[in-house]
Amino acid sequence: MAVSTRLAARADRERQIVAATRLLFDEQGVQEAAIDGVARAVGINKALIYRHVASKEELFILVLISYLGELRDGFPEDRSDPVAALRESIDRYTAFCLEYPAFLDCALSLMRRPARELAQRVSEGTWFRLGRAMAECLGPLADLVRAAGVEDPEYVANRIYVQVLGTMHLARVRAGVREVAPGMPGVFRIDPERLRRDCVEDALALALGQRERSSRKVDTAGGGRHPAA
Repeated sequence: MAVSTRLAARADRERQIVAATRLLFDEQGVQEAAIDGVARAVGINKALIYRHVASKEELFILVLISYLGELRDGFPEDRSDPVAALRESIDRYTAFCLEYPAFLDCALSLMRRPARELAQRVSEGTWFRLGRAMAECLGPLADLVRAAGVEDPEYVANRIYVQVLGTMHLARVRAGVREVAPGMPGVFRIDPERLRRDCVEDALALALGQRERSSRKVDTAGGGRHPAA
């Protein structure tokens, strides 16, 4: 078999594994899904799965890469108004999190480990592909943040990415905790759509607040006084 044919067959099998894993995650949740179930869904032996992935973390990464590819394609084309385009991008991102809870689970599960430790548990090629997929999503977001006049746009874009993940996980849980009496906890319902809208405003405020702080620093350095101060 020619090298190109083998590579094509391997890529096709990987797509089958990722598709089966996504379906399994949707049905059972990330924590409950097992490699055995993925193997059965694809119709191969469990041992063959590990020819494609070095660990469960690597499988999570491949699934996350698949989701990130879809998320990347959701950025608005009209960017004439950077702030409006940034709002629309965040709005689509939060909606994506609600639509694909397995995306949330995979992303948050991988963030439990420091980057250096996670990198040691996956192949170098998969680690590179994850970085590329994230950069292709965060790059356009950082461009919008930069166009909106915000300093350090890559830093802000990464903060938005993580802030939305955390908030939208609460939207998935749909429950908050409060004290109903001294020492007595209670649970109240959280409307996921309301939280999603608030999440958009919070993320936008994060970016624009950074712009405001930068403006104040420049004004202070110039010896003036910011009008809002």
